[in-house]
Amino acid sequence: MSTLALALAAIAAATVTTRASAETVVIVSQKNPATRMFSEQASQFFLGKSNLFTPVDQPESSPIRADFYRKVADKDPAQVKALWSKLVFTGKATPPKEYAGNAEVKKAVAADPKAIGYIDKSAVDDTVKVILTLP
Repeated sequence: MSTLALALAAIAAATVTTRASAETVVIVSQKNPATRMFSEQASQFFLGKSNLFTPVDQPESSPIRADFYRKVADKDPAQVKALWSKLVFTGKATPPKEYAGNAEVKKAVAADPKAIGYIDKSAVDDTVKVILTLP
């Protein structure tokens, strides 16, 4: 194996390890009255079963997105995509808008009192409120 291939493998392994040990939090705007939420409730909003909140998603290929859906809904990215395809096709719901990463999700949630999103715990600041921490 070349030095470059070894270096890339090490970086990939470190990325997986970092994501596995990172905590994901569900956030809402400081203007939102919600203070706590259970995983089952969060999954309702992100799977189109309730429109009480407007969900904001991370990029489809991001490790945090796969981790989030596995933890709150016990679904992998393909299952989530299939579910949303069905909801969109039948006209029952519109999928969450995707943002490029933690900073963009946080900004979108902070600006909209009905929005709900998820980010790495390390990205939280006083512009948003944490209502659920996922281990």
